[in-house]
Amino acid sequence: MKFLHTMLRVIDLDKSIAFYTKVLGMKVLQRTENTECRYTLVFVGYDDINSGTTIELTYNWDTHQYDKGNAFGHIALGVEDIYSTCNEIKARGGSVTREPGPVKGGTTHIAFIVDPDGYQIELIQI
Repeated sequence: MKFLHTMLRVIDLDKSIAFYTKVLGMKVLQRTENTECRYTLVFVGYDDINSGTTIELTYNWDTHQYDKGNAFGHIALGVEDIYSTCNEIKARGGSVTREPGPVKGGTTHIAFIVDPDGYQIELIQI
């Protein structure tokens, strides 16, 4: 088996694409529109869609709000220098909700940011 992607439902597709490409440096890897069912799928990621894990941004044309519930936690990204990465994210207009530093009770340095729809993204220094 292979981990392919995580799907996130988004309210403003253009805003989400801008966040994942301009703030996090991902690339749009594939875009599909289904006019009959009224949705657009955009896959973003760092590697080729066939060799890397991606995020599927799902935009349902007629939905303007989602209830995220409390079961989903976060997406995690590994970064080499968490402090400079958070500074770059802020400079690009991203929101850091937990400043970088050691995880409680440990030595691994983490930070949290949020995407335009409020999904949590954990940054882990690797």
